[in-house]
Amino acid sequence: MSIKVSSAHQEKIYLPIFSAVLWVTTVTGFITYLYPTESIWQQWTYLFHLFAGGLLSCLFLIYLYHHFLRCLGLRKIAVSIVGFISTVFFLLFILTGLYIGFSGQTESKRWIINTHIFTSIGGLLFLFGHIYHYFLLRKGRQKTDVVYSLNSREIVRAITFSTIISGGIISLLSLAYSFLPSPYQDDSVIKPYEYPYGKHPFRPSETETSTGGFLDEKRVGGSQKCGSCHAQITQQWEDSIHSQAASDLAYQTNIKLLAEKKGMASTRYCEGCHAPTALLSGMLSKGGSLETMGHLYEGVSCMSCHGIDKVEHTKGVGSYRFKPAQNYLFAHQDNTFLTKLHNLLIRIQPRLHRSEMRHSVLSDPKLCATCHSQFMDKNLNNWGWIQMMDDYTAWLKSPFSQQLEPTFSNGNQKRCQDCHFPLILGEDPSANKQGKIISHRSLGANTAIPYITGRKIQLNETIKFLQKNKINITIEKPNRINAIQNKKSVNSSHTAHDETISYFYLGEAINLQVSVTNTQVGHNFPGGSIDINQAWIHLTVVDSHNQPIYESGGLEKDNMVDPKAHFYRSVLIDRYGKTVWKHDLFNQVGDSYKKIIPAGETDVVNYNFTLPSWVKPPIIVTATVRYRKFNQRYSQWALKSSIKLPIVDMATDSISIPVKINSLNSN
Repeated sequence: MSIKVSSAHQEKIYLPIFSAVLWVTTVTGFITYLYPTESIWQQWTYLFHLFAGGLLSCLFLIYLYHHFLRCLGLRKIAVSIVGFISTVFFLLFILTGLYIGFSGQTESKRWIINTHIFTSIGGLLFLFGHIYHYFLLRKGRQKTDVVYSLNSREIVRAITFSTIISGGIISLLSLAYSFLPSPYQDDSVIKPYEYPYGKHPFRPSETETSTGGFLDEKRVGGSQKCGSCHAQITQQWEDSIHSQAASDLAYQTNIKLLAEKKGMASTRYCEGCHAPTALLSGMLSKGGSLETMGHLYEGVSCMSCHGIDKVEHTKGVGSYRFKPAQNYLFAHQDNTFLTKLHNLLIRIQPRLHRSEMRHSVLSDPKLCATCHSQFMDKNLNNWGWIQMMDDYTAWLKSPFSQQLEPTFSNGNQKRCQDCHFPLILGEDPSANKQGKIISHRSLGANTAIPYITGRKIQLNETIKFLQKNKINITIEKPNRINAIQNKKSVNSSHTAHDETISYFYLGEAINLQVSVTNTQVGHNFPGGSIDINQAWIHLTVVDSHNQPIYESGGLEKDNMVDPKAHFYRSVLIDRYGKTVWKHDLFNQVGDSYKKIIPAGETDVVNYNFTLPSWVKPPIIVTATVRYRKFNQRYSQWALKSSIKLPIVDMATDSISIPVKINSLNSN
């Protein structure tokens, strides 16, 4: 009996406090759930809910202990069952809340926050039921019951006091935060800022901002901070070509040449895609530098893509609109504690983060067109408007886009994102229910950058990507119409199909056909900057003793490719008809040669040579589609070295052909 009296006394003490904290936790929780704004006061409410929930967890366990001791021996089944169910719900509510507080919400475990919300509602409903049954039971109890004699005014007073205090603290913190100086200075870094291409601050780039003006570089850059939660994805991005789009040595050579010939303001044409931080913050004006750390380190930063909320048009040259993200409390603060508080807010309530980082345009192929399509007009080339790279239109015309009649083997639309940003297994808060994340390696055809920078994983993944049945090559068997062979033991007039024999005669003039098919590249092959990239067919013919008979597309001593090879490329020319081989596009007015293979189409190439009389039969013909990022002439100039960049064999075919002596000719 003394234990029960003591527990009842303790319960009497804890009940008002427990009720007040439960009230505050409930109200702050339902405010965040039912009134989903992302204002300053509500973000403080998130933190207050977390604090109150932690306090409630402790008080609940203490209160539950004393309540259980007091109620030992109580033989009212309805009260006990409802109380037990309420306890289970509250324990689940507390456990899920503690998990969210320590680990945060994740996409793959969205059920935890749903359980947290469901059990909080269920716990309250069963708690009210428990209290209701208690009051029914209480009618037959003596008023000397310690808990019964508790004045309900104490609970009401505690709840009222906690509501006023909590609301006052949240209001004061919100008011105080509004007086903090902004961490952003949305003005041009360089002053005075040049406007040689009109009043628009970013021309000749086609980039826009939702504010219509400059943005602090912290709004666009700072990708390393994303790594505090998204470590694996950030590592993938750091290896990717996107992150090195500005620091790429070849690009640096070209952009400096442009600045030298046309002035610093002209570099905005390139930087909208290669270095949005430099463009949007106003670094690109006379007196600015192309070698700032933020510019060189990040290139296409995380926010460079995740901050885009609209595609202005699909002609390219950075034709997107950047919208500054609405931030959580203490964003871009140098204080370690405040930064941790900021990250904690994102983890426990990522709703704003999801909405700001997942604009619908990110899943639209049009987004890729903003930088992977390109044109130039008189402003820069002093000539006129010309179409340049246009991978987006090539995709639209391909069977993959499903914009045309579906006649290809692939029946579903395949977006740019499906190939270049596929889902892979990974550990990240953004992982889906299958544990998959979006790969941020942005794999394509650039083997030069990871080779030069020593990023072996990126290089190997890029090579695998290029060799993944993107291109097929087939050596067509030579058919001799006058030499038909049939292996069936029936009259030849009864057979439906005949097979022509494949062989050559010594000394014969040979014609070989090689077919190259673009099977899985979603746009033209090759794509991108095809004036400096190199794709070609390497054909070799040897006899059974491996003696060379014929070769096309081999490497020469200076690492140049045989100039007579069959190339897939474009040769740009300037207004005087001279080759523009340095990728100095501001001099381009057209091209003198262009050979590409659209998606789903085939290029047939003929090779002619004479079979020598000394050949030891049979002959082996091997054809390979080879690819190298940067041709040797350009890489020597742009990289200022004779480095041998890797060559990838994308597809290979080989056949053996018998050789015979033509007895008629020998006589």
